[in-house]
Amino acid sequence: MSEQPFRSGFVAVIGRPNVGKSTLVNRFVGAKVAIVSDKPQTTRHRIHAVLTRDDAQIVFVDTPGLHKPRHRLGEYMTQQARAAIPDVDVVLFVVDGADGPTGRDRWIAERLAEAGAPVLLVVNKVDLVAAADGAPEDAPDHLAARFGDARVAAAVAKFEGLAAFASVHAVSAATGEGLEALLEDVVARLPEGPKYFPDDWATDRPEEFLIAEFIREQVLHNTEQEVPHSVAVVVDELRPRPGRDLVDVRATIYVERESQKGIIIGRGGSMLKRIGQAARMEIEGLLGSQVHLELWVKAKPGWRDRAGSLQELGFR
Repeated sequence: MSEQPFRSGFVAVIGRPNVGKSTLVNRFVGAKVAIVSDKPQTTRHRIHAVLTRDDAQIVFVDTPGLHKPRHRLGEYMTQQARAAIPDVDVVLFVVDGADGPTGRDRWIAERLAEAGAPVLLVVNKVDLVAAADGAPEDAPDHLAARFGDARVAAAVAKFEGLAAFASVHAVSAATGEGLEALLEDVVARLPEGPKYFPDDWATDRPEEFLIAEFIREQVLHNTEQEVPHSVAVVVDELRPRPGRDLVDVRATIYVERESQKGIIIGRGGSMLKRIGQAARMEIEGLLGSQVHLELWVKAKPGWRDRAGSLQELGFR
């Protein structure tokens, strides 16, 4: 009796902004490797998130939401997402089941039809769908029989006709519903292959990248309007303090306008203190030690539309 083959490969997670791609990836790998918020376009970079099991290693490629760019940063983000599609082994097309199909979903589905890898439709947020008020809509018999809940089946039906998908899954990244079946489907489609990363890796991104993202996440949570989208964070120093269980972290929050700088700092530094306290807790969890965090805020006018500034801030 032969041993079960070890499978490995890359899985692109594609979809429009704010459909839950990063929440899905974090849930799969069991670690926070991608920040999440209710703001669109939270993810700006391609992030490799690694799940290693006894029988497989799956490298999820979390991507920025595909959208119509309005500046060079947006062009970079869109390029990052589209560049993830070629040469992967599986594509997960994640959609928001609670919203229903949009024109952007249809546009993405058309582009994914050209992908060489099997495309799995992942209808997310079914926990919200199932809890919706009102009478459920009718759904095709094959979906009603498979998913049981009439509302979920109807939500899936709205997306199923967007393309010829290799398979269809209804999940909740927030609760974990449906993720086990989705994961087994993904593993079954991966080729036999080696491990690409060590067993204990959750991501290939360095600590400085994750720390900067944790700080930016707190800016997203605590500010409104245009401010979150105008923010970039750079870690200037990451240094363990000799003889102590303490790491000194110094980072700069960049904004585009002086008025935004005042919003980030807040009256008497109150907003910056709130951002720093919440970010420090996340950073301590990442590093496994106490952290002394210093934050500075600087204005870099129009950085989102300047090639040189994008390079300086890590968008390469």
